[in-house]
This record gives sequence, C-alpha cells and structure tokens, in this order.
Amino acid sequence: MEPIKPRGGPKAPGRPRVADRLELQEQVTELAAQQAAASEVLRSIANSPHELEPIFDTIIANAARLCRAEASALILFEEHGLRFVARTGVADGYYVKGHLYPVSEGAPSARMVKTKSPVHIADLTADQAYLQRVPGLVALVEQIGVRSYLLVPMLKDDELVGGITIVRAHVQPFTDKQIELVTAFAAQATIALEITRRERQLREVQMELAHATRVVAMGHLTGSLAHELKQPLSAVAVNADASSLWLMREPPQIENAKQSIQRIIKAVDRASGVIDRVHSLVKKAAPRMDTININDAILEIMTVVHGEVVKNRIRVQTRLSDSLPRVRGDRVRLQQVMLNLIINAIQAMSGLTDSIRELRISTESTKEEVRVAVRDTGPGLSVDNLEKLFEPFFTTKPSGMGMGLSICRTIVEEHGGRLWANENLPQGALFQFALPPAEGVFVNQIDSVS
Repeated sequence: MEPIKPRGGPKAPGRPRVADRLELQEQVTELAAQQAAASEVLRSIANSPHELEPIFDTIIANAARLCRAEASALILFEEHGLRFVARTGVADGYYVKGHLYPVSEGAPSARMVKTKSPVHIADLTADQAYLQRVPGLVALVEQIGVRSYLLVPMLKDDELVGGITIVRAHVQPFTDKQIELVTAFAAQATIALEITRRERQLREVQMELAHATRVVAMGHLTGSLAHELKQPLSAVAVNADASSLWLMREPPQIENAKQSIQRIIKAVDRASGVIDRVHSLVKKAAPRMDTININDAILEIMTVVHGEVVKNRIRVQTRLSDSLPRVRGDRVRLQQVMLNLIINAIQAMSGLTDSIRELRISTESTKEEVRVAVRDTGPGLSVDNLEKLFEPFFTTKPSGMGMGLSICRTIVEEHGGRLWANENLPQGALFQFALPPAEGVFVNQIDSVS
C-alpha cells in the first residue's frame, strides 16, 4: 500500500519568506523616506523661489541623511574656480563657505570637470590626490577624518554648473542606488538654481519697469511740485527779509527776529519734506521689507499730489481707520500703487465741467486683511473693462502706456494681497487693494477733509 501524499505542493522553508518580507518592508520604508525627502525639497523650492541658500541646505541635508553620511556640501562652478554655497556636518579648516577656490589638478572636482560623471572614492587615503597632498583632500582626511567620498555633477544642458559632495567618516563605499539618489538630488538642485535665476531676472525687469512708471508718474506732477516748492521758498525769502529788518532796528527786536527765523525753519522743513518724498519715489533702490503704517504712507503721498489736487479743484476726503494693523512690505513700491491710483483718479476728474470733483481715500481692516480704497467722481468704468484694466498695454487714455495698473497689481500680489476695481455708485470709479496684516502696533484714526 502506497503512503498517503500530503495535499498541495512542497512546503517552502519559513526563513526565506520572512527575509523576503523584511527586505520588502525595508524597500518600502526607504522609498517612503525618499519621497518625503523629495517633497521637502519641492516645498523648499516653493517657499523660497528667490533664495538659493535654504533650498540648497534642504537638498544636501536630505541627501546626506538618506545615504547615511556624516557630511555633505554643494559647490557651484564659476569662471575662475568653484565656490562652496552650502554644507552640513563638521567643517574643515580649508574650505570656507562662500569663498572661491581653484580647481586643483588631480582633485575629484577636476576629474568631474573632465568626465561630467560622478566621482566615487572608496577610501580617500588610498587615492592619488591625497597621496599628492592636494590641500582640500588633505584637510578632509586629516582634520575631520573623511574616508569614503562621493561627488555628483549638476548638469544643465550638458554644461557643468555645480556638484554635490557626500562623505563618510569610515570606509564604506556608496552603493549604485545611493549614487543614483544623490544624482537625483543634484538634478533638483540644478532645477532650483535655474528657477531662482529666472525669477531674479524677472524681478529685475519688473523693478526696472516699476521704476520707469514711477518716474513717468512724477513727470505728470512736475508743474504742481514746482508750485508746491515755490510757496515755502517764498516764505523763506519773506521771513529772511523780516528777520534782517527786525535786527537792524535800534534796539534790535530779537524776539520778533527769532519768530521769523522759526518760520524760515518750518518753510525749509516743508520744502525738504517734499523733495525727500519725491526723491524716495524716483530713486532706484533694492526692495526692502519693513513693517509699514499704511496711513502714514498714504499721507506722505497726499503731500506729493497736493499741488495737483489744488490745480484741478478737487475736494479730498481721507478717512483712515483707527486700530489699523501695520502691513509688511516695501514702502516705496506700495506708495507707487497709491500714487498711481490717486493720479488716475485726478486725471479721470480733470475733464469734468459741471460735476462735483471729489476724491475719497479710506482704510479699514478685518481679521484677514488691511484694505485701502480710492474713490473718484469721474466718468466711471465700463463693466466690460473691469478686468481688462489690469492687463498689460490695455489703456483707456489716449496717451497711456497701459502698464501702470498692471504693475500695481503685480506689486500688490507680490506682497500677498489683491487689487481690483468696481463702479463707484452713483458716479465714478472705485479701486481697492488689500494686504495681509503684520503683527505689531496699531495706528490712530485720522479723519480730514480738504
């Protein structure tokens, strides 16, 4: 009688199955870590589109962590050498962040320049460059104890722009998988470099254009500003003559002369204030982020346009809210937005004959934003043109360039805000922009009519 055979196939040993599961689990964990690292790099690129340093720091930190390496660095190649722009781990005494270094003959960087391929050295102490006492490698080995070394190129259109270095303090060669991982991070660093370079170029063009529109806007006010300066300068002349006469009397009228001199000082301060505000608007300067009292910024602009308001017989009403949080931004660029909106309103009303010419400027705030509104009683806006107003080169003025409002919207959006237009019922136009509030001191209410 034949023995009974067990049902099913032969039983596989238990250990390989456990080993397979552990290997699979390790692969899944590793993949999740890689995805998390890649996401962190992408977040850094999104959060710092204009700054390379935080992006590079994130890239090399994640590359070192995933490769279980002690230190890492990112270098950029320039015409006369290479520059360390980011690093993690213990620093050596030779390479200093930000300094430019020559590409030493025989060094790993020189090899990468020739091959445009990764340079992997299992043990630096056995490498020819160390034996030839190349200074950078000697510092790595003898000052911080580096043994295994990896340098991966950053390539843009087959042009070498930089590289990522990953090092270990003991002899443990990098695997093909790890080299592939660092190569992927090098590609991300190259993308970040290109994005930031283009962003900077775009910002430079936008700044030049914004400066040009400010100069054009101030050109419209030349006559009014001359009149605005003529008044305090005339006051200086009159009070100087008066002071001289008071002092020539017998006995000299010191107190009266002193009062005339005080009036001279006030007139000079007034003229100097106008000149300073005009200068701040037309000068070319790098953007700077400050905490701004938007009410004060508006009042400064009102002194600049005061002569134009008087010349066009416009009644101005300002209602600037109390308990208004400050905003964070570039004061001159935000004042450019206000100046453009106010000049547009003045020009819209300048052609009116028998209608009321009234300019109303107000501020208010909610939990989410600080809002500025400019209302006029001009001919108003066409409903069809409300959105087109902010498109480049669209204009309703016969001699307009169509760039003012487009630049204003760009400035406001760069500050995290929004700019829009509506009809001002029963007559005129309403332009508003809103900015996120900055934490800080609140400002006082100012309510005036002129």
